[in-house]
Amino acid sequence: MRRIQRLVACVMVVATGALAAAMAAAAPPTIFAAASLEPALDQLAHDGALGSPAPRLVFAASSALARQIENGAPADVFISADERWMDDVARHGAIVSSTRTDLLGNVLVLIASADAHATVGLAHGPAPLLAALGKDGRLAIALPDSVPAGIYAKQALTELGMWQRLEPRMAMTRDVRAALNLVVLGQCPLGIVYRSDALSEPRVKVLATLPPASHKPIAYPVAIVTGHDDAAMRTLLAALESRQAHEVFRRWGFDAPPRRQH
Repeated sequence: MRRIQRLVACVMVVATGALAAAMAAAAPPTIFAAASLEPALDQLAHDGALGSPAPRLVFAASSALARQIENGAPADVFISADERWMDDVARHGAIVSSTRTDLLGNVLVLIASADAHATVGLAHGPAPLLAALGKDGRLAIALPDSVPAGIYAKQALTELGMWQRLEPRMAMTRDVRAALNLVVLGQCPLGIVYRSDALSEPRVKVLATLPPASHKPIAYPVAIVTGHDDAAMRTLLAALESRQAHEVFRRWGFDAPPRRQH
């Protein structure tokens, strides 16, 4: 009887190990991606364009994702909304530098609720923006010291001579999608987000495009996370860079990546 029990136990151990190995092999890859990519990546995953099983998608501000990756979070691929945070994870040895490439570009826009009657020009200083905000309204932007959309917005408003006057009237959010939602929910009359965010939300409209020359070029670099560079991740990276994926990205308002200056 004891011999049979030991045999059964051995079989169970082997079976459990085989099942764990099979589950690990079938586990979907995990992409940590800037919040602005959510609608486009959700569509690509839903359509099967990123392979099967579809990757697990984790969205947040690039700064938050970078810190998580540096602290060992289980990400396979990282897509940042700017070079700064990809550079940061690279300094920590957290990405495979040879796999890094610029995936996409974008532009910044000023938005309002779709039923708003405001018209705002950016060529006349902060006065039109302040008038559109009204007495108590605030301008929604992502955190300007750490979140890429907020960093770009601060650069643009500073270059346009508006930052100092507008800063006290800002509502600063954890990521760009949160800034978008403040306008959607009517909690802020105006916001600065990416064009891709505005196109993803029918309850807002674009009032103006911030001049691209007023801020650093918007680039979305992508790379494989250190320790996860294998054939499956290379295939996923190729899928993100494919013509099919870029058609989807384009429909959601993204551009080709900006050209690097040499």
